[in-house]
Formats: sequence, C-alpha cells, structure tokens
Amino acid sequence: MITKSAMVTIAGRPNVGKSTLTNTLVGEKIAIVSNKPQTTRNRICAVVNHEDTQIVFMDTPGFHKARTKLGEYMDNVVHESIADVDAVMLLVEPIPSVGTQEQLLIRQIQASKIPAILVINKIDTLENKEALFPVIAAYSQACDFAAIIPISAKRKEGIAELLTEVRKYAQEGPQLFPDGMITDQPERQIMAEIIREKLLWCLDREVPHGTAVEIETFSEREDSGIIDLEAVVYCEKASHKGIIIGKHGDMLKRISTMAREDCERFMGTKVYLRIFVKVREGWRNQGRYLRNFGYE
Repeated sequence: MITKSAMVTIAGRPNVGKSTLTNTLVGEKIAIVSNKPQTTRNRICAVVNHEDTQIVFMDTPGFHKARTKLGEYMDNVVHESIADVDAVMLLVEPIPSVGTQEQLLIRQIQASKIPAILVINKIDTLENKEALFPVIAAYSQACDFAAIIPISAKRKEGIAELLTEVRKYAQEGPQLFPDGMITDQPERQIMAEIIREKLLWCLDREVPHGTAVEIETFSEREDSGIIDLEAVVYCEKASHKGIIIGKHGDMLKRISTMAREDCERFMGTKVYLRIFVKVREGWRNQGRYLRNFGYE
C-alpha cells in the first residue's frame, strides 16, 4: 500500500543518460533516447512504485547554452523543475572535473535549498572503479551532496541503491498517480516523440534538431483495435525536406518502419502509420509554432 510520495528531478547536461535512466527506473521506454544532444525537449514524469512509496521522477532537457527560443524554453523547463520538489538528482559522467554546465546547475540547486543527490552514470565505461575517487572528490568540493551514488543506467547497476536513497525524501500522503500509470504523457505525445527519435537516429547534423512532429490523426478501429496514425514532420528548410524524404522516398520509409515498430510495441497492437513532411522556416524562433508543437 502506498503511504508516501516523492517528487524528484533528474538534471544534467545533454547526453549524460537522463532518459536512459528514466526508462530503466520505469522498466519501459517512455523517454526517447539518442546520441545527439537536446533529444529531450519537455519534462517527462516517470512514475515508480517502490515498496510503500510512489516516486515521480522528472526527466528534464539537457541544460545547455540556448541559441533559439526553443532552447530558452528547454532551459526554463530545467529551472522550473528544480523548484518545489523533494530532491534533485544531478546526473554526471565519470569525469574528474566539474564542467561549466554542472557548475551552473549546482548553483541553482544550492539556491533552491533542496536536497541533492550526485548520481555518477556510465560506470560501465570505467576499466577500474578506483577511477571514481577523483570524480567524487571534485564534486564533493563543489557541493555538499546528501549522497553520491555510482550507477550504470544502461546495465541497471546501482538502481536499487538509488531508489533506497530517494525514498528517504518521501512525504506522508496519498499516491499522486493511480496504479498502472507509468507516465503523465498522453499516448499521442509518446507516438510523436517516437517518430522524432527515429529522425534523430537516421539523420545527421542540423536536420533532426530542426524537426518537430505533430500527430494529426490518432484513432482506434472498433472492430480490430488497430490504430490509425497520421503524423506531420515539420522541418526548417526545403533542402531538409528532401533529406528527410530521401531518394525515391527511401529515408522516410526507413523512419516510418522503425517508428511503426516502436509504436506497436508501446501500444500492444497493430499500427498503420503515415508520415507527411512540411516546411516551417525558422519555427524554433517563433512563439506560435512553439506553442502549436507543445513547447509552452
């Protein structure tokens, strides 16, 4: 029986593994993952029931120097997510120095006076675990962390210890989300994010960062449970549209097939997916388009 709950923010620079950790904690893919920075654009809630405690982890965009209005929005999401929570997890890589982005995040955490846990990810990349000592020393000098926990989100190492630590900050009260609910994201949004993930996987350079996905049709057939999904990929340049579609439509077919397979895995049923590509020049710096795409 759930008698306590905790709200915990996962913060860090791009590509430290925040979304991989989020998926590992939940045990299902709810946050998209790629090796490109700025993959996550919105705050994503992941709900984990652990013994008598419901923990709501908030996966946030990678904290970076914003160059567009979209980037400013993403950094604001991080700022707001560090306030009014029970604890903050600063996720870092096992590098024995505190980077500029980490320093800025530490200042925000200290100003908020919220308990902070240092989570050192990717320990599976270390040949010798003694290499963690200088990492711990560097961050201990920068901030008085309540706990320091090394993990590998990819290999699920240290996750039990992390959950045990986080439970210490739970407050007495009813659970915030019903049983069986693992995220606050609507299915429509998850489908859009899955498609955007495949764009990040398949496309190079600036092209995938200038894309947004909007689901225009999401309907379930009464007789079979099959889901009909129509999506529009918006890009910033006509030349980018050509790259996304590819020669003879090959790239778009590849993206559609990969996305459909993931959508079917998540929904547990067959999905018919159609993707269209449209150009919206400079949408990342235009407020009305940002609002239309849910970045508000």
